[in-house]
Amino acid sequence: MATTYNNLYLDLRRSFRMAGIEAAALEARELICHAAHKSQEQFWADINYYIPSDLQREVEELAHRRLEGEPAAYLLGEWSFCGLDLDVNPTVLIPRADTEVVAEQAVRRTREAGSQARVLDLCCGTGCIGLAVATYAPDCRVVLADWSSDAVRLCRQNIRRTGRQNNAICFQADAREIPPKPFGQFDVIVSNPPYIPTADIETLDESVRCYEPHLALDGGEDGLNFYRVITEKWKESLRPGGWLIYEVGIGQAADVELMLAKAGFRSVSSYPDTAGILRVVEGRWLIEEDEFTLWSPENGTINVR
Repeated sequence: MATTYNNLYLDLRRSFRMAGIEAAALEARELICHAAHKSQEQFWADINYYIPSDLQREVEELAHRRLEGEPAAYLLGEWSFCGLDLDVNPTVLIPRADTEVVAEQAVRRTREAGSQARVLDLCCGTGCIGLAVATYAPDCRVVLADWSSDAVRLCRQNIRRTGRQNNAICFQADAREIPPKPFGQFDVIVSNPPYIPTADIETLDESVRCYEPHLALDGGEDGLNFYRVITEKWKESLRPGGWLIYEVGIGQAADVELMLAKAGFRSVSSYPDTAGILRVVEGRWLIEEDEFTLWSPENGTINVR
C-alpha cells in the first residue's frame, strides 16, 4: 500500500519508541534518508510525497534489523562525532557522545602545546578522537594507531573523508608492545582502550554484546590491562611536559589516577562527561625531579610530595 515519507517516518518512530530506542525520531529519519539517498533538508522538503514501493521495502528491512538489535550506525555505515561524519563498520566501536569530552580535552592540550604539536591517538578505531584533534587544532600533526588492520583501513578512509591528509596519518601498532622507534615523541598521547572487565561483557546491552567487536571492549579481568601496559610502555614516548589522556569506564578513574601518579605523572586529574560520570583521566609527564604526585586513597585527593 502506497504511503508518504511522513507516514513511514511516523510509523518507524512509533515502533522504535515502543522498542525502547532512545533516539527513536533521529534514527527513524536517518534510516529513511540513508535508503533514499536524501539529505535532511531534502527529506523534510519531500515529507508529503509518496515513497516508491521498493524504497519502502528497503526502509522496512533496515527498521526490522534495527528492532532486532543491530546498531543504527552499522546500518547507516557512518556516524557523527564532534561534528565530523565518519565511516563506521562492525570491525570498530561506534563513536559515542561520552568520548567527545575526551576529544575536547585532547584538543585543549594540543592547542596549549603550540604550533606543530605532535599527537598520538592510540587504539584509534575509527580515528574519531585523533581526527577531531586534527580538525580543531589544525596546526598539529596527528598519528593514529590501532592493532587491527581492519581498523587501520577504516581509519585511513576517515582521514580522506575528513580531508585531514595534510596533518593525520594512520599506522598499525599494538598498544601492548613497546612503541616502534619511528613513532618518535609526542606532546599528547590520547587513548580510549578496551576497558570492560571480561566477565562484564556478557551483561552488556545486546546491541553492544552481539554486534560490536569484543577485541575493542575486553580490558581483561579488572578492565585495566591496557592502562597498565600503555602507562608503562608508552610514557617514554611523551616529551617532557607532555600529556597522557585516557577515556575510562565507570568507577575506574581513581585506579587509573593512582596508576599514573605511581608511574611519575604530575597534575593527575579526572573530568566528568555530560552525565557527570568521571570519563577522562590525564597526567603530565615528568618536568622536574623535586616533586612526586601521588593519589591518596585515604582522602581521594592528589598530593604533591
